[in-house]
Amino acid sequence: MKNLPLNKKILINRLAEIEADCQELSQFQKISLKEFKKSYDYAIAEHFLRRALEAVFDLSSHIISRIPLRPGERPEGYKTIAIALGKHKIIPKSFAEGPLLQMAGYRNRMVHFYQEITNEELYQIIKEDLGDLEKFCSFVKKLIETPEKFGFEIK
Repeated sequence: MKNLPLNKKILINRLAEIEADCQELSQFQKISLKEFKKSYDYAIAEHFLRRALEAVFDLSSHIISRIPLRPGERPEGYKTIAIALGKHKIIPKSFAEGPLLQMAGYRNRMVHFYQEITNEELYQIIKEDLGDLEKFCSFVKKLIETPEKFGFEIK
């Protein structure tokens, strides 16, 4: 069975969302934690990070949905989607099982345990981990540029 083609418009739109959100988040790298905590910057940053992570996993789900899998092999959660991207060599396994898996966990925390997220941890992620989102985008761009290397077609 041949893979269904990837939808280029979906991939490009989700990449644009991630990149725009990263651009917005990068503005918070220029301020101190003290400034970050005393305004609404926390809420704004949380919004953009959640949007970026949702776009990462929307895009990832789209890619995985185009791989013909046997019943029971289809990943059902964000963490299993991250692992599947590495297993199927869409992104390096080390990235899938490291930063992408952490992104999946953090996305779940933001949605289900939002009351536990602190200003400090959000600020730390913005200061130290935005590069992981950019790296993810670079892997997807390689897929778009040379889909045949990954066993895909793009329409």
